[in-house]
Amino acid sequence: MVRRGLEKWVTGRTIASAEILHPRAARRHEPGPDDLVASLRGRSVVATSRRGKYLWLRLDGGDIALVAHLGMSGQLLVQPSESPVETHLRARIGFADGGRELRFVDQRTFGSLAVDPLVDDGSGGLVPTSVVHIGRDPLDPAFDDADWIHRLQRRATGIKRALLDQTLASGVGNIYADESLWRARLHWATPTDRLTAARARHLLAQVREVMTEALAQGGTSFDALYVNVNGESGYFDVSLAAYGREGRPCPRCGRSIVREAFTNRSSFRCPACQPAPRGHRVASTGRAR
Repeated sequence: MVRRGLEKWVTGRTIASAEILHPRAARRHEPGPDDLVASLRGRSVVATSRRGKYLWLRLDGGDIALVAHLGMSGQLLVQPSESPVETHLRARIGFADGGRELRFVDQRTFGSLAVDPLVDDGSGGLVPTSVVHIGRDPLDPAFDDADWIHRLQRRATGIKRALLDQTLASGVGNIYADESLWRARLHWATPTDRLTAARARHLLAQVREVMTEALAQGGTSFDALYVNVNGESGYFDVSLAAYGREGRPCPRCGRSIVREAFTNRSSFRCPACQPAPRGHRVASTGRAR
């Protein structure tokens, strides 16, 4: 959603100015904010890409890219230059055509910007050095299904932990993981090494369906912070079957959805459609979401 918006609004435009308004916004750019600004001025955006919470704009004149790590609350917004400044504006980029500018807004300041060289990711793609460790998105045409299933089965962990592992595949967060597992009728603690290749392929298909539907509806948004490049919230939350539906009937069988503690978050599932694996003990729930 955000990448598509950036592709529409900034590809082909030349950067005329850049301003870092908070030092943490450039903390991943080791040479510092001034070097970051100098590295951008006069460059044109030739492509936009994303893996997980990393978005990057490939720049002309060499194999480099402006990388944005969104952290917990980072947003890239395309706004008219005369529009009011956002409360948590951390950086802004102006273009030579005088049109809409690119703004980096981040309330919790966990996100940042950096200019990184591009390197081969091992599968023929060019990615910034800071993104090499992040796996491809399941919707990426170059995503290797067989390799993902092979590596998944070699992990001695629960299936939800594996889905959230961005080194295996990017773009699957807590909400999408719960929705995919509900569709696949899998408990979040199901051991990955017990999954057959057929069940793993089925789960991957559900992940893709969830992500495709969310993309079509503008993403998932439970918080006003999470918006697309035009400042619009997502609408996929109205279609959720499990996540956030504690105590409400399962759309498939009618049993009440339950919420269980999962690391520092929560997992939502149907106890009838997604029974716990043998030997699993249900942890008490907290208020974390």
